[in-house]
Amino acid sequence: MPAVTVENPLTLPRVTAPADAVARPVLTVTTAPSGYEGEGFPVRRAFAGINYRHLDPFIMMDQMGEVEYAPGEPKGTPWHPHRGFETVTYIIDGVFDHQDSHGGGGTITNGDTQWMTAGAGLLHIEAPPEHLVVSGGLFHGVQLWVNLPAKDKMMAPRYQDIRAGSVQLLTSPDGGALLRVIAGELDGHAGPGITHTPISMVHATLAPGAEITLPWREDFNGLAYVLAGRGSVGVERRPVRTGQTAVFGAGSSLTVRADEQQDGNTPDLEVVLLGGRPIREPMAHYGPFVMNTKDELMQAFEDYQKGRLGTVPAVHGMTDEGPGA
Repeated sequence: MPAVTVENPLTLPRVTAPADAVARPVLTVTTAPSGYEGEGFPVRRAFAGINYRHLDPFIMMDQMGEVEYAPGEPKGTPWHPHRGFETVTYIIDGVFDHQDSHGGGGTITNGDTQWMTAGAGLLHIEAPPEHLVVSGGLFHGVQLWVNLPAKDKMMAPRYQDIRAGSVQLLTSPDGGALLRVIAGELDGHAGPGITHTPISMVHATLAPGAEITLPWREDFNGLAYVLAGRGSVGVERRPVRTGQTAVFGAGSSLTVRADEQQDGNTPDLEVVLLGGRPIREPMAHYGPFVMNTKDELMQAFEDYQKGRLGTVPAVHGMTDEGPGA
């Protein structure tokens, strides 16, 4: 799980919560069910079973892989539409190509993030490049869906390509944790992702036995999803492991700790930390569309069916296969 790393974390800025910070309690820990997405790549549904009032402004998150593909096995998604939200695709291992009906897209690889604001709508495809399909190899990533407020749902689509080298790197006071700030701000250190809805997204790697207590905006919610390893969350040390999501309650700091002993194939605890300011607007969500009302949802489907979200580029020789996830 390379993502972005450094030889000596103690060369990085150090972050810790102030002594008078109010610790966030752990409200619940859920286990993500496994399934398949697109043309058949394995995913864990990180937010399944969590009440939306704890997630807002986040809609869903999939952990894609971790999977070691044999030659000919790598898979992606067919062409599919989006409207009304943003997709954040963070690739930890492997390579993914993106393309849309507006001519946008690109290639992201180890530690890169593609931030796509679907806005008023587009058609989109995600797939491994041909050379990876031929050779096989490791693939692991995360895709997060972030809601847009009603005033931004019909904005023009846009992309942000966030390269691994631009991510803000921080550490804990003892150097036992590496913090990659992809978006938002942590203790005054800002990540490169530009967000319409105020959020923070951090990928934390904790060495065995390491602990972090981070300042966390009181107007944000707080979530921790375990990509790999074992540890605990909160000052009450609630146990968590691979594929589990912890939901934090109110407060101004959150705590994560790695167990002293990790699994043989997972040397460290790997966690995605998320926080966002709730939008608190009605949400109508079905498949690839996230709107505010049922009527807007029906309009999105009608616009898609009538080709108003764009058409698949002819160079691919592909036909539209209908709404994807």
